[in-house]
Amino acid sequence: MKRLILTAIICAAALGLYAHAAEIDTIKARKDTVKHGYHIFFDKKKPAVDSALMGDTTKRKYHKEPGFSYGITFARFDLGLATLVDNGSFKLSPQNQFLNYRSWKTCNVAFDVFQMGYRFNSSFKIYAAGGFDWTLIRLRNNITIQRGTPTLTYTTDNINYDKNRFSASYFRIPLSFDFRTSDDNFGTPYHFVFGPEFGILLDGRVKQISDQNGKQKFDGGYHFAKYRYGAVARVGHGIIGIFAKYYFNDMFQDSPAQKGLKNFSFGFTVGF
Repeated sequence: MKRLILTAIICAAALGLYAHAAEIDTIKARKDTVKHGYHIFFDKKKPAVDSALMGDTTKRKYHKEPGFSYGITFARFDLGLATLVDNGSFKLSPQNQFLNYRSWKTCNVAFDVFQMGYRFNSSFKIYAAGGFDWTLIRLRNNITIQRGTPTLTYTTDNINYDKNRFSASYFRIPLSFDFRTSDDNFGTPYHFVFGPEFGILLDGRVKQISDQNGKQKFDGGYHFAKYRYGAVARVGHGIIGIFAKYYFNDMFQDSPAQKGLKNFSFGFTVGF
């Protein structure tokens, strides 16, 4: 998992550096060719830009033709904190105290790898995507969540775990409504994105590290909801922004004691 997260971070950083370098090259090229005045470039395949650059009155417009698009992508890389909401409270109820977690080490990591959508105009597009989403809960207690039990069950261990992580991975399918502002003086827009998200459980996992047993991994369903649905909002400038996700259905199924326990995540996102 660490390798996957590191690879995703490197890809996101490379994407950001490439976009920034491309923007600088574009500005330099236009500065060389546009000394004064007001020029308009139209291209059905590329954004059109109105510009009077660096040292002149700066005014830029983004223009792109309507149409469908689809393909492989690496976008909306999310890295943030995950929080359990217990029947509307951020404080766990007595029956859920065994899930007491380290807030700053409980995180959400996700990204999309496929996208298809329709652009209506330069300011608005709608798209559906497919990607992967992990919720990684860092447990405080020295317990082991049990596999294959009728309800979510745990045992208390006489082991001091250096790491005790309880996690779920989902295939996510967001449907997003993306509103884009005009470019600012540096050619960078603001994005306002919101929409529903649907998830399909891939697997659950308990990962433990201790002096006694070394590193151990146990995969299973662990009563995580097989399907989940919620809402996502994103706000960003250029390719960098913030996100918030809230899932309306319970985190666990077929486990009455965990009824009303939901998942909320927020943090940073890269790539719109």
